Amino acid sequence: MYLKNLHLRQFRNYQDQKVEFTAAKTILVGNNAQGKSNLLEAVELLATLRSHRMGRVADFIQEGQDIAQINALLERENGISDLSLTLRRNGRRSVAINGESVRRQMDFLGVLNAVQFSSLDLDLVRGGPDVRRNWLDTLLIQLEPVYAHILQQYNQVLRQRNAVLKKALDSADGINRISTEDSTLAIWDAQLVTTGTKVIRRRDRAIQRLAAIAATWHASISGSTEVLQINYVPSVPLAETHPEDIQKAFLAKIQQRSAAELYRGTTLVGPHRDEVELIINQTPARQYGSQGQQRTLVLALKLAELELIEQVVQASPLLLLDDVLAELDPFRQNQLLDAIQDRFQTLITTTHLSSFDAQWLNSSQILYVKSGEIVS
Repeated sequence: MYLKNLHLRQFRNYQDQKVEFTAAKTILVGNNAQGKSNLLEAVELLATLRSHRMGRVADFIQEGQDIAQINALLERENGISDLSLTLRRNGRRSVAINGESVRRQMDFLGVLNAVQFSSLDLDLVRGGPDVRRNWLDTLLIQLEPVYAHILQQYNQVLRQRNAVLKKALDSADGINRISTEDSTLAIWDAQLVTTGTKVIRRRDRAIQRLAAIAATWHASISGSTEVLQINYVPSVPLAETHPEDIQKAFLAKIQQRSAAELYRGTTLVGPHRDEVELIINQTPARQYGSQGQQRTLVLALKLAELELIEQVVQASPLLLLDDVLAELDPFRQNQLLDAIQDRFQTLITTTHLSSFDAQWLNSSQILYVKSGEIVS
């Protein structure tokens, strides 16, 4: 797939900016806080309807404006798609393909695929489980767009169940004012188990596929001196992968933790509590080695993401490198740049061009970004 152009209106610090992409590699050069990352974020939103920066929809919209718009022209083997995303200050968003409104947003997902790699991704190793869950969920949305709907269903059920538990905790009747037999809670238990099982199975399947690819990349980058393992560790025992078996184990775990849930007023079992273990040479990566070794791990994960998406969707995703070369030593920079070549359309942000050799610079489109304006 090839991104031909991008048009940003009232998005972040861009008032009305159109960019034509004329090469497989585009380098965006500028000082910090000029808008380089914002442009990559716009592409990420078109691919996943999510941003690695998180935050509210209103944060994308310029002060004093009600909407922001992102438009892109994407060329694929089956033709050209005109993609449109409109973000509204009230939190709502709408999408369109070739000028036709798309009612189900999951039908918009999967048209454009992209892998984002930024300095924030180092938190995949150093951060908490929520960072790794969010990363895995974002990947899954691209591998299987229906997953966005499944995850949304789960989160809605989780909010409702937490509301019941919180109400019970806040009531004046004491700890025993609600039991697992309570009809309202039982309804949400059943729905949590059903939707949560769908999330668990898809996450487990994705990690199994990704782990093998990432281990190969990691061995290559580390010179086969380190062995990477990636394990999905759900809060529900996953001895069996059949849906009915997982649901039984899920419900049993809920019943086991029911007293603790009532005492704390929140749901303690489910995919929102799961972990993705990153292990190097049988030691948890966050406790292991230098920052350089942690960077090797994250680089292997990102290259594995690219390869897995390419395998599943049968097209090369875009690669968005947000000031990441500064975080890598020259060896790892070369590993990354050699892996890219012209295989993936790549958008790279940087504060200077010294990280690139003459061959890369001669084959790249170079754009300069200053205060929300882009010039070649």
